[in-house]
Amino acid sequence: MNWDVIEGKWKQFAGSARLRWGKLTDSDWDVIGGKKDKLIGHLQERYGWDKDQADREADEWSSSVREEAHTR
Repeated sequence: MNWDVIEGKWKQFAGSARLRWGKLTDSDWDVIGGKKDKLIGHLQERYGWDKDQADREADEWSSSVREEAHTR
């Protein structure tokens, strides 16, 4: 799923993201707002991952969201 779609439907997808990354705060989620670059930055901060790892995690999550959306 492309990130423009995720950003546009962020409220629908945010619950899944919150379950996956519990270390992020409500404030973090407000700032992220569906933007991949902001998610990556917060994942780096909270989990201590390098940019590549955070990017892979975000991509894996977006793929799982896409699969979930297609099975509904």
